[in-house]
Amino acid sequence: MKQPVYLTSKERYKQWTLGIILTIGGFLISIPFIWMILSAFKTESEVMQIPPTLWPSEFTLENFVNLFANMNFTVYLKNTIIVVLFSFAGLFLNAMAGYAFAKFNFKGREKIFYMVLATMMIPGQVTMIPVYLILNQLQLTNTMAGIVLPGLVGAFSIFLFRQFMSTIPDELLEAARLDGASEFRVFVQVVLPISKPILAVQGILTFIAGWNSFLWPLIIANDEALYTLSVGLSLLKGQYGGNFALQMAGSTFMVVPIIIIFILFQKHIIEGYTISGMK
Repeated sequence: MKQPVYLTSKERYKQWTLGIILTIGGFLISIPFIWMILSAFKTESEVMQIPPTLWPSEFTLENFVNLFANMNFTVYLKNTIIVVLFSFAGLFLNAMAGYAFAKFNFKGREKIFYMVLATMMIPGQVTMIPVYLILNQLQLTNTMAGIVLPGLVGAFSIFLFRQFMSTIPDELLEAARLDGASEFRVFVQVVLPISKPILAVQGILTFIAGWNSFLWPLIIANDEALYTLSVGLSLLKGQYGGNFALQMAGSTFMVVPIIIIFILFQKHIIEGYTISGMK
């Protein structure tokens, strides 16, 4: 039985002092986000008020109504959800690639894996031009397919899956094969259920990346009907630069889901990275 650890009064004092300092620092850092969220529920006149107010004198949803009624945010939200859903579908492809690198012996496996890792050192901005030219030849520019296809697979995701799946016992997979399961069935019914921790991590990161997608949709799409929320927020800043309450509403709509997801699942993110790094 594990013995309880008792702290001395000096250690307990240091722990409380550090906790108080971190709490105060966290609150100070959060003030701009708190002000942004509360300002989204203010009228434009109150946002421009000097001195500024933190708490709205009268809560209003007019800014959010304007976003969806007059600013095309319904279309932007639909496109962003499509990007996120296709990115989730890409997780399956990344998991399959990670499983192949982890559990199959084939010629050139290590060299191919190192080539995949090498792509992580290439900035995304460098590959955008050749990818754009390829999609242009395929007549996929200014289409939703052109937006989602480049994001289906990623070297970092393949790496994490490979690291995690390398820890799965080979005996377990052999037992499933002896029972007559095909390789695809072994992957779906044995490997994926065991890989729930890393799937949760990748799902969270995929959601954040898809929700914040900005540069690639802006480059590949010429039609405003294909823009995502991030691009729509940029347009909002340009077209309604003087309406700060409306901009706060748009920023809040973009940021709050990410904050909620991170707060709820940050434990899974840290644990997933720890497990993937163990060999």
